[in-house]
Amino acid sequence: MYGVLVWAWTRSAAQYPVSLVLLGVGSAVVTGLDALAIVIVFTGADRLGGFTAAEVLFLYATAALAFQASDALLGNTELLSRHVREGTFDTMMTRPVSPLVQIATERFNPRRPIRIVLPAVLLALVLPRLDVPWTPGRAAVVAVMVVSGTAIFCGIWVLAASVQFVLMESHGATKSLTYGGGFLTQYPLSLFARDFVRGVTFVVPLAFVNWQPALYVLDRPDPLGLPGPARFASPAVAVVTCAAAALAWRTGLRRYRSTGN
Repeated sequence: MYGVLVWAWTRSAAQYPVSLVLLGVGSAVVTGLDALAIVIVFTGADRLGGFTAAEVLFLYATAALAFQASDALLGNTELLSRHVREGTFDTMMTRPVSPLVQIATERFNPRRPIRIVLPAVLLALVLPRLDVPWTPGRAAVVAVMVVSGTAIFCGIWVLAASVQFVLMESHGATKSLTYGGGFLTQYPLSLFARDFVRGVTFVVPLAFVNWQPALYVLDRPDPLGLPGPARFASPAVAVVTCAAAALAWRTGLRRYRSTGN
């Protein structure tokens, strides 16, 4: 059903092909501005947080790829509070389709998945430039970290949306977890204070989007001194995050009360 609804909205957007192309190009350019900022930083510095330009661009590409994929899949869930306030969520509850699917696919625009293209191309370009001996294990970790990172961000999107069942004015605050998390993971966590890194490791698991597996790929020590198996914990963290998101969403649905008229 998710695919059917996405296809319906895509066909609708395709009725205006020039607008679709321009919006897609604009979205891709905006996505690339963060990468351009990193390149500009390295015009005046050899390293950032102890990492070379290629290594930071590797972190950027994996983080942006995971975040943009999750945004395309579930980014629309941030609109939940608006539906609750306007009473349109009641309509979604009466349809024989999951409200989560309905919100996630509402007014789906193909420009959102187009944002994935630039990080994917950049990742393909930067991988050969990393000064590491490539092994099947490292290649597998890169693939797994992108999938796991996408799942972690998807869980965070749904968790942030679930809060809006209770706090309808929390839309701005939850963006610090979603968009803020997407921006944070583009840079080495060695740039930040240790207590902050602990927070995004043990409270909000953003460190497992790409930082922990990247430490294995780049053969770097963990600033927090976590054991080696933590480098491979992203899939397990993704499962736990998605399970917590599913529980929070279902709890929100059970406790939801219509706003009336």
